[in-house]
Amino acid sequence: MRRAVGLTLAGLWWEHLAAAFWAAGTWVLLGLAALGLVALVPPGALGWVSALWLLVLAALALWGWARFRRPSRDQAALRVDRRLAGRPLSVLGDRMALGGPDAAVLWQAHQAAARAAAARARPVAPNAALVRHDPFALRLVALTALAMALIFGGAAPVGQGLGALAAGWRPSPPTDQPVATGPAWEGWAEPPRHTGRPVIYLNTLEADALTVPQGTSFNLRLYGQGLSVAQDIGPTDPQAASDAPRYTAQQDGTLSVGGRSFAVTVLPDAPPQVWLAALAGRRADGRLAQGFSAEDDHGIAAGSATITLDLAAVDRRQGLAPDPEPREALQLDLPLPATGQRRRVSATLAADLSRHPWANLPVRMTLSVRDGIEQAAETPSTALILPGRRFFDPLAAGIAEMRRDLLWSRDNAPRSARLLRAMVWRSDRTLPPEAAQAITGAVQALESGPLSPDARDTLADALWDAALLIEDGGLGDALERMRQAQERLAEAIRNGASPDEIQKLMDALRQATDDYTRMLAERGEDPAARFDRSEQQGRQITGDQIQQMMDEIQRLMNEGRMAEAQELLDQFNQMMDNLQVREGEGGGSSSPSGRSMDRLRETLRDQQRLADDVLREAQRDPFGEAPGEGEGEEPGEGEGEDGQPSLADRQRDLRAEIGRQQGLLPGRGTEQGDAASDRLDDAGRAMAEAERALREGDAAGALGRQAEAIESLREGMRALSDLSRGEQGQQGEGGSPQPGQGDTPGPQGSPRAGGGEGFAPFAPGRDPLGRETAGQGGNIATGEPLADTERRAGRARELQDEIRRRSGESDRPRAERDYLGRLLERF
Repeated sequence: MRRAVGLTLAGLWWEHLAAAFWAAGTWVLLGLAALGLVALVPPGALGWVSALWLLVLAALALWGWARFRRPSRDQAALRVDRRLAGRPLSVLGDRMALGGPDAAVLWQAHQAAARAAAARARPVAPNAALVRHDPFALRLVALTALAMALIFGGAAPVGQGLGALAAGWRPSPPTDQPVATGPAWEGWAEPPRHTGRPVIYLNTLEADALTVPQGTSFNLRLYGQGLSVAQDIGPTDPQAASDAPRYTAQQDGTLSVGGRSFAVTVLPDAPPQVWLAALAGRRADGRLAQGFSAEDDHGIAAGSATITLDLAAVDRRQGLAPDPEPREALQLDLPLPATGQRRRVSATLAADLSRHPWANLPVRMTLSVRDGIEQAAETPSTALILPGRRFFDPLAAGIAEMRRDLLWSRDNAPRSARLLRAMVWRSDRTLPPEAAQAITGAVQALESGPLSPDARDTLADALWDAALLIEDGGLGDALERMRQAQERLAEAIRNGASPDEIQKLMDALRQATDDYTRMLAERGEDPAARFDRSEQQGRQITGDQIQQMMDEIQRLMNEGRMAEAQELLDQFNQMMDNLQVREGEGGGSSSPSGRSMDRLRETLRDQQRLADDVLREAQRDPFGEAPGEGEGEEPGEGEGEDGQPSLADRQRDLRAEIGRQQGLLPGRGTEQGDAASDRLDDAGRAMAEAERALREGDAAGALGRQAEAIESLREGMRALSDLSRGEQGQQGEGGSPQPGQGDTPGPQGSPRAGGGEGFAPFAPGRDPLGRETAGQGGNIATGEPLADTERRAGRARELQDEIRRRSGESDRPRAERDYLGRLLERF
């Protein structure tokens, strides 16, 4: 009780002092905060300002003293007693005035209860009620001002203020005393803007050696008299002022100014380089997709592709026999990153050239790039066939050829008119009305007389549209609407459009997709029968799979998962771009599950090859650069020394391929189909962890995750095999072989390690020490003899003992011991 009353009394002292002297305290805080401004007060007025401040402080202190009332212990006890039930402290101070022995016993019980209640007394927190005394919160203003002065000025403003205050009471220093001045000169080295390097302040350099790019501008400011500047690094700017000379570094040399010399080393600006990737192949939609790589020490500024007709390689027969009309070379800008550095660029030049007169003809392509100082480089002139759309309908192909002949030379007009008449004379097929009208109008225009260039181009466009109508029966327009709707939706998601706008664009994409599939149904076709998803036979899409992708995109957007919707939308766009028109029947499995099995089988082979490469890299250089690292790049990014993708990038591509295949899996809603989808989910997660481990330089961790991915792929193939047997059983056909029974590839030459008998430290389903990973059924699941399993276990123990021994040797490099420690922790 005494402790509670004592603490409450201390709080009462705080309340009374704060309520009485808050104004004086606020004035003191404002004075301390303003000490940094004392130096701005003239010395003669500083004394008066100080006296005024002290006078105000004294008045506020007297005002507070007049209002101050000293708290007593009884007040504290009363405040504590009010918080207790029954006022026990007041009861303990009472005395029994009258009563007999029975009353005394009752009084003692009453006192005992009061003492027990008083023992539970707690101190009461003080409350000065400063909001009532200071309604404008002046105390907070003063406290904030002091905090700002201390934070932004540190102790310096306060020290300067106190020094200035003291200076106001002492005589001024003699006028002949030397005054401290700043530097007699200043200098900056400003590299060229295209290098992206920062400006260097010469006065703060500790060393006298300086390495700068060629063309760096040295800007000086001379503040004193008699300062000499000497340099032999480059020419002087003749327009610069005498007290602000400027020099451009062109060669190694020395810059001397104000008694200090800098040894300047100039790095010459290397010219850029550019290479062509594999030549662009033929695409059904006529789009050019040409890969290239370029690099420069400071970044590529711009680039272009020049395409010219290779007249000597053209088969000059029929409509190409006349001399071609002159045309300017095609100029295409190379795609470069909009942000970030452009020191190393690998991209694809994409352009729709299906309508160009040179489409499907021999051309020569030259890529050129330039850097920030207009240094240029170009590839050798490379011969290729300019990609363009091919028509497999004979009539459509003939119309497209007549269009090409007209664009080649207007002298072909009479011949083209005769051939167009022959194509539609007594035709045994009904042409679309728009196509028939276009052909009739073209014949009349060609026979009416010489064509102007504009009339020729208009006629060529009409013939192209007629050929598309005959070839696709409107499918080309439906695909184009799908592509345009997808592009608009992707742009809306990237720009953060409203939900209503996104929903409207999604409805447009779904409508375009429905139109496309309906047109196929009217023609009695399926997308898989007409289009392949890639250039490899057997990778096809079906109409229901397109609809499933649309449903998945819609679901992700409804859940607000815009990033995932954007990723799936990009996959859909890539799928649409890769549509290939097949000529005749292709190979591959006939059922959807069989085609998915083919795709997974190839992905499994690629994953096994990648795992072998990771192990080979780790054994070749276990303590050096992490697998997948490129020189001067982040681990796992860029390309390897041979220009191939890094190991981490290859793992990323395989993970993306798994995501695409999962969206095209058949059997949605069936037990086998859902099981296959779950296993691909597991494989994708394991691949993502393997990619992360490769980028962090953890080869052992990557191998473990890759083993899990391979096992998940195999389980997914088993589920698809069950689904395929069900499909074939319904058709009265036999089953397909189980994955792993002759059709699933094994390790692609896994390297041996550690000497001894033939023990491969890594194989699918095993860790780097050769042991079965979790989920394996030992030798029963693998079908291997028990002796082989026991021999692998013994070999694994030997490897563990050797790793422990090496990790404990202090004379080994730290990087090596850290690597061995990570192996022990993980395996």
